[in-house]
Parts: sequence; C-alpha cells; structure tokens
Amino acid sequence: MLNIQGQLGKDLCDSNLGVSRRDILRVGGSGMLGISLASMFDLQAASANNEITAAGGWGKAKSIIMCYLQGGPSHLDIWDPKENVPEKVQSPFSNISTKLPGVIYTTNLPKLAQINDKFTMIRSMSYTPNGLFNHTAAIYQMMTGYTTDKVSPSGQLEPPSPKDFPNYGSNIIRLKPTDVPMLPFVMMPRPLQESNVVGKGGTAGFLGKAYDPYYLYPAGDDLDMNKMDRLKVDDLKLRPEVFAARLKRRAKLRDTINKGMPEIDKAVKSFNLNGNYERALNLIVSGRAREAFNLQAEPHGIREMYGRNTFGQSCLLARRLVEAGTRVVEIVWPKVANSDNHSWDHHVGLTKRMSTQSAPMLDAGVSGLITDLDERGMLDETLVVVVGEFGRSPQKGVSTSGNANTPDGRDHWPYCYTAVVAGAGIKRGNIHGKSDKTASAPLEDPVHPGQLLATIYHSFGIDPETIVYNHLNQPRELVKASAVNTLFA
Repeated sequence: MLNIQGQLGKDLCDSNLGVSRRDILRVGGSGMLGISLASMFDLQAASANNEITAAGGWGKAKSIIMCYLQGGPSHLDIWDPKENVPEKVQSPFSNISTKLPGVIYTTNLPKLAQINDKFTMIRSMSYTPNGLFNHTAAIYQMMTGYTTDKVSPSGQLEPPSPKDFPNYGSNIIRLKPTDVPMLPFVMMPRPLQESNVVGKGGTAGFLGKAYDPYYLYPAGDDLDMNKMDRLKVDDLKLRPEVFAARLKRRAKLRDTINKGMPEIDKAVKSFNLNGNYERALNLIVSGRAREAFNLQAEPHGIREMYGRNTFGQSCLLARRLVEAGTRVVEIVWPKVANSDNHSWDHHVGLTKRMSTQSAPMLDAGVSGLITDLDERGMLDETLVVVVGEFGRSPQKGVSTSGNANTPDGRDHWPYCYTAVVAGAGIKRGNIHGKSDKTASAPLEDPVHPGQLLATIYHSFGIDPETIVYNHLNQPRELVKASAVNTLFA
C-alpha cells in the first residue's frame, strides 16, 4: 500500500481542506488507509444515499397531479397580497382571512382560504433568467429542470425536438413504472403553448416516444367550458366486433408466428415489441382506463364542487385517473399561455379577468381536488403541485419582458412568485419562505424551479441526481438541484 506522508490537508495552501476526490484519483489504484479506491467510493455513495433516504418525504408519493398554471398568475392578486404599499403595487382586490392565523388571501380565493390548513404554500419561488423571460423558455425550465441555448430575442424557443430534455413525468414513469394496466402519464386538456410554439417541455425528449404522455386534448375551443363532457378515447376501446377473448387469441397467434421467425425477433429485440404490445393489450382489455375517463359516473355534487368548467373537470378526471393507477397527471391551464380572456397572462384587464374568469376556476378546482383526495384517504400518497412559470410584476403598467401593459395589467416576474404543494408527506398548514413588502423578491428560503422538481423526484424515492443519457449518450442528471426537505413533515 502506498503511504501518504503528512496530515490530511495540512500540506495544502488551504489548510482547512481535506483530500478531494481528485487527490485520491491521483493515487490511482493503490489502497489508502486500508480501503481500496472502489470500496471508498462505494461507502461514499452509500452514505450519500442514506442521507437522502433519511430525509422526510422520501418515497411517500405513489402519484402526482400537477396543476400547471401556464401564463403566470399574479401572486399579489390571489395568495400573496400586500398591505400598505404604493398604489401601483396595491391589488385592486380586498383581503380575506384564512384558516391559518395571520395569513391572508384576496377575495378571489374564498374556498382555498378555508382549506389552506391542508397544504404548504411556497411564497418564495424565484429564479433569475438569462435574457428575456417569456413563457416558452420558462415553461421548459419548469418542466425539465434545464434551460436551452436556442432562445429567440422574444424569449421563445424552437418547437419540440427529440433532443429535448424529458418532462419530469417521463422521467418518473421510466424510473417508477406503473404495476397495473393503466396509462402511466396523462397530459390534459391542452398542450403547453406560447404563440405557435406548441408542446415544448411536454414530451419525453431524448428518452424516446415510449415515455411521452398520453395526450388527452378534447375537441373544442379554449373558451368551450363543456368540452370535458365530450371526451373521446377511441384508442382505448375495443371495436364492437372484436371481443376481448378474440383479441387475446390474436396475441397468441402473433406469439406463435414470432417463435418461427427468430431472425426478425432478433432484429426488433431492442424495440421490446412483445412487452409494449402486451402492455397495450392489457390496457385495452382491462377497461380500467375507459372507466376512469367516465366523468358521468361521478355524483352531481362532486362535479359541482370541482367547478363545471374545463379546468375543474380536468382536476376531477385527474383524481379518477390516479385512483385507477395513473402515475403522473399534468393538468395544463386550458388557455394558451400568452392570450386573453381566462389566461393568466394579465397584461391588460387584470381586475375583470382575474375576478370573473381565472381565479374562480382555480379556487374551485384546486380546493375541490385537495379536499376530495383528503377525504378519500388518497392525499397521503398523492403529491399535488400547483405552479406557473413565473409571477407578475409588483408594479402595474410597467414592462419587464418587452410586452406592453395597461395600468390595469402586470408583466412577467420570475424573481418572486408562489406555488402550492400538498400530500405525500408535505407539511399541512405551512408557509414556506417569505416575500418582501412588495412581493418583489424572497426574504427567506428562496426555492428555484429546479429545487421544486428535485423535491418531486425525492417524494417518489428517486435521487434527483440520478443519471440519464441524452441523444448523444452523454450522462446528465435528472436535475441539478437538491430537494427542499423542509417542505416535508
């Protein structure tokens, strides 16, 4: 064994430093302190893993429902209002008390105000963007944990590419596949979108299409609030003339033919056709997915509780899907990110649009979802995340992103905004972080979008630094961030 003279770190310029991994690698394969290099790395890895698994919330989640508020809601006008501030900052809405003493919302969220003892509110979401921060670039970061190099002057990205980083849901279903014949990942009721860039951040990217979500986009305009009543899932149905038994006989015939064609089997082995075919067959024959999509099976009162609109009924369907075994459900706010009416992109007409369109749907849908999950005993194993790509500017009528804003509008603001997390071991009745007096920046415990994704992975028992290989076979972490362990009880 090679002996290294001197005390650890004492011969270095910085005497407080110990031996680094690089120093050890220089020793080569020699033993050190009686431990081989490989053994020492094994111990380090085991120690790191023990630290991760010992943290609260590890592996608690069996499923996740993300309500993605594309467009970027104004935190100041719903769940982080400020008092005694200049008129340009002051929300036009009055404040109301909530279940938590000293915590106020605006009058836009009366239902969530009565159940905020069931979830944690992160009032310190924050990041500093590179260049202009418009929707697509921010959405991509929130969904994948990564930024891209190709950002146009407007902040928009190129269309989806097989080279993209995977959506967090695709990573989850790859590493934690479902054990029942059910759609593993469903995205609804519309794609992620800014202008003509559709679906960026909403694919499996370099993982391959096998891990793409099942896209459930019912026909109808974004203003059609009843389109969830007209769901069509024809690809999950058997044609009337094909019985389940007959379909299974066809599968057996296929297997028999395959056995007689070893060369073809060998050629397609890497595609795992048998496994994929069997999963698809089981999904169709079981009927589990078709039954989950049947919203008409829900009592009238439950449907009303969630809200009779696209977002509310999507939240209800998410609960039904998770109940049936779906691992990941992503509900995309049912309006193009940069648009009018019930979009969250309130550059103009904030007062009317927020109070009559966006906020009432959010209030009923999310409060109904969390309450329903809790009453059914599902919240213990279902992680609920409600977040957008950024917040809105504290000052009304100013431009922060190159967009025009009226005196009754707020521009994009990534430096401070709010998210809601619930279930799967997340603290109840908790406020994490604190924004400053104008909600411009975090005063305490800032949380980067990457950290929120790391927390999601952690809750599924997945190390956020797990390595995946991109289209060039280069190793990449799921996300370069650590979980926020203080969010867990």
